[in-house]
Amino acid sequence: MSTAEHTKGSPAFEELLDIDSGNDRFLILHNDEVHTFDYVIETLVSICEMDSLQAEQCTYLVHYKGKCEIKKGPLSYLKPYKLALNEKGLEATID
Repeated sequence: MSTAEHTKGSPAFEELLDIDSGNDRFLILHNDEVHTFDYVIETLVSICEMDSLQAEQCTYLVHYKGKCEIKKGPLSYLKPYKLALNEKGLEATID
């Protein structure tokens, strides 16, 4: 890989740093005051492979605390989950 492909600050460079250094990040679901509890629970079950009880607990944490860490891992692992949640209209970030 050339340095032109992976410059500091680029997503690919960040992913390499995560893989190489073992830095885990968190996929965080944020409260949006729009979606129903049932919708969020169903989405977490289908996308994040949670069981319904775990998804329900996360949904309540998001509702009452404003956010919840739902997965942990390197950026390359979390990114597809984040994109899928965003496509379903949920606000998710990676920190």
